[in-house]
Amino acid sequence: MLGQLTSFLPSLFFLCTMFHRNLPRDFQNHIGKFLHKSLFAFLYPYIQITFHEYSDDFYYRRNTAYAAIDNYLSSKSIQQSTSLKADSYKGNKNKLLLTIEDHQEVSDTFAGVTLVWSKESSKQKHSYSGKDKVYKLTFNRKHRDIVTGAYLKHVVDEGNAISQQHRQRKLYANGSKKSYTGSSTASWSHIVFKHPASFDTLAIDPARKREIMDDLLAFSKSEEYYARIGKAWKRGYLLYGPPGTGKTTMIAAIANFLSYDIYDLELTAVKDNSDLRKLLIEISSKAVVVIEDIDCSLEITGQRKKKKAKKKATKKGESEEEKKEDDGGSGGDDKELESGDETESSSNVTLSGLLNIIDGIWSASGGERVIIFTTNHVEKLDEALIRKGRMDKHIELSYCDFEGFKVLAKNYLSIETHPLFEVVRGLLEKTKVSPADVAESLMQKAVEEDAEICLNRLIQDLESKTAKEGEQSKEA
Repeated sequence: MLGQLTSFLPSLFFLCTMFHRNLPRDFQNHIGKFLHKSLFAFLYPYIQITFHEYSDDFYYRRNTAYAAIDNYLSSKSIQQSTSLKADSYKGNKNKLLLTIEDHQEVSDTFAGVTLVWSKESSKQKHSYSGKDKVYKLTFNRKHRDIVTGAYLKHVVDEGNAISQQHRQRKLYANGSKKSYTGSSTASWSHIVFKHPASFDTLAIDPARKREIMDDLLAFSKSEEYYARIGKAWKRGYLLYGPPGTGKTTMIAAIANFLSYDIYDLELTAVKDNSDLRKLLIEISSKAVVVIEDIDCSLEITGQRKKKKAKKKATKKGESEEEKKEDDGGSGGDDKELESGDETESSSNVTLSGLLNIIDGIWSASGGERVIIFTTNHVEKLDEALIRKGRMDKHIELSYCDFEGFKVLAKNYLSIETHPLFEVVRGLLEKTKVSPADVAESLMQKAVEEDAEICLNRLIQDLESKTAKEGEQSKEA
């Protein structure tokens, strides 16, 4: 072999010389790159996939795949790596996440394929943190299909499952903060969500309660169905009724039932539609997005515009009829409704901007979200805002009935029956009282109070309210 190689070398040198003398320089470069790439591929038959900690889009969001890999490699790092980094799970300081330090490697096996993970610092500089970490996955090119298909899905699914096991659910509120450029930008802040409400403690009819729970459960398991019918994986709920009927408690019960985070969106604190979109993008999946008292959040209903116009007319000494003629009837209100201009709030969020995050193009930026509006005055809301497809399920939470009272009696007094129940039933049929008022009467004010004392207090309160309503009815 050495002899054959020796005789071949002069011919090789001659060909190389002719190649450099007679072929154009650009063609030589292309041939050189091809030969270099082919030789490198022959000697190094591996592929690398890089996962950056932060995305390179405008908002520099944390890469969800990177976080899932962190969780997935945690147990393997403990077994293999000689240098580990300990950190608490985000939102749960009682749990530690152990990950490999920079320039360390961890091996993994999947379907008979051996893969190697390494962690390094990236040359890319993140605008907020000033640094960016990367995970590199190295594997043989012949296993490309297995790795890019089943294996990466396995890693992300397992990592997300581990995150769900250790996470503490959070309650988010929107505000603003200074960005790295010095300008103010919309952002979320959070605390740990620990509200104890559940469907067991809700003072509503058991049949309606079961219906809502079944609807939520079906939604949470319908990812493939929503993808098949071409809809964003979200569901809207409109909770309406008088004050004290349990709308906020219902929200907490829904979040606890689904194990979702809550994002409490205050529209008046959002500068414009652009900031609203930014906030939407940052909302995670498995989230309940709440806008409470939607009729008071912004000037987005024609009725509120009319009231404002009437106040203006009164101040200027004009009659309501003259003001209506000047405005061209209701057309001025409709025009103002669509533009969102001249509101008393400093927010420039428009109705169209709000509708876009509910079921427009931007609503598909994240999945598995429940969007909830609450209001005490459903008649004030624009039909476009609450139609089916946006607010899919309308739930009326009304005054306390006997079934709701029995739930409250069980919660507050630990009793399911009592001779005074029939007296309470009769009084509840005669008067309108909120579950919050009933709960206040049933709550034990002192240690020595028993169930009968609390029930008698409730009866007295109901009788007093019934008598007052009777007097008001006579005066009317």
